[in-house]
Amino acid sequence: MAMESKPHKDADSGSNDGVTKSEDGKIIDLTPRKLSIVWGNDPRYWRSSSNPDAPVELIQVSWLEVTGSYQLKKKSADYHISFTVSLNPDAFGWNGCQVYVLAKLGKKGKYSWKRASLDQSRSGQVFEIPPPDDPLKVTTANDETIPMLYFGMYEVWSGKWKGGLKIHKVTIKEK
Repeated sequence: MAMESKPHKDADSGSNDGVTKSEDGKIIDLTPRKLSIVWGNDPRYWRSSSNPDAPVELIQVSWLEVTGSYQLKKKSADYHISFTVSLNPDAFGWNGCQVYVLAKLGKKGKYSWKRASLDQSRSGQVFEIPPPDDPLKVTTANDETIPMLYFGMYEVWSGKWKGGLKIHKVTIKEK
């Protein structure tokens, strides 16, 4: 498998493919095709399926940076943001590492964040980070514009090589 011309994968922002909404529109799921992934086009570091809705799999990186954005539809609302992930049985490098999930409203917004541990004893299980009982929350203001939501998942501080993480989706819930 040859490396793409750019090592980083850009989000597919040109269509609504990869976006699923609940019937009432309050839950939005974004598949990995809607995410930008540092080193995501390099098969030494990430594995993508030919199925665009399948999870992406981290083979190995020392710099985990996965980001995305979504145009919100409502003013004056609370939103919870989470990544749905799993760890392969052969996952490595996660013990003692904190993964950060961040979100902000608008380019100039202030980030809100949550920290999570990816405990390797959870391998094979699909779970959310941050967990539903401790959500990452952002609140839109009741002003003229409806902001763009920017979000990301990061582990760039430890310098440790890590692998075996699958990213299934990002969920944005209006509360």
